[in-house]
Amino acid sequence: MSSRAAQLEAVERLLEIIDNLRENCPWDRKQTFQSLRHLTIEETYELGDAILENDYGEIKKELGDLLLHIIFYAKIGSEKKVFDIGDIANHISDKLIERHPHIYGNTNAIDAEEVSKNWETIKLKEGNKSVLEGVPNGLPALVKALRIQEKVSGVGFDWDNSEGVLNKVKEELEELRKEVIDKNINEMELEFGDLLFSLINYARFLKINPETALELTNKKFIKRFKFIESEANKLGKKINQLSVEEMNIFWQQAKSN
Repeated sequence: MSSRAAQLEAVERLLEIIDNLRENCPWDRKQTFQSLRHLTIEETYELGDAILENDYGEIKKELGDLLLHIIFYAKIGSEKKVFDIGDIANHISDKLIERHPHIYGNTNAIDAEEVSKNWETIKLKEGNKSVLEGVPNGLPALVKALRIQEKVSGVGFDWDNSEGVLNKVKEELEELRKEVIDKNINEMELEFGDLLFSLINYARFLKINPETALELTNKKFIKRFKFIESEANKLGKKINQLSVEEMNIFWQQAKSN
């Protein structure tokens, strides 16, 4: 690990490189907040993948890509004379101090849950009209549902225990089943959403991140399905040429592996 001085020197080096590229590279000169936005989102997802894989080398690489984007945005901001990297760092530093009165003030917090509740109280004092104002509209629905539940829990709007949430899951499943029987598509969609929302809430009570859980299942399914494709290739077949029985056999082998 490098010293603090070496770390600051490395950041200064990156700042100088961005200045140079912004001045001399046609691609870098062309970039705007809007043109970088989708690239930043992509880099964030790549970082998420690296974290799930627990690949420290890739995590370092993807963090570097994100840091590049942050400094690039800061460079564009300085050109527009609206903010620079110093403004960004000072803003988040001030925010961290304000949001941690149990460290920098006289407030006490015995655990992480109490810290979260203090945050929501502080945000309301800052002028937020609703505790839900901090939930971005553009979040994927599953992540948004979790953040909504975490936010309202922070002000005391929550279930007493996981058993109550599990009963709610069962209730929503039964309501969905009734709409399926009635073949009411619009109501089925609404009830399915209610069921998902309840399941996400249950995951929160179990201390499980539902987004991570679902992505791990996605990765598991992909790995097993690719095993079936590989076994089909060994037989000189495409996967759609396998019988259902053959697929099931290979699926069970994939699970065993």
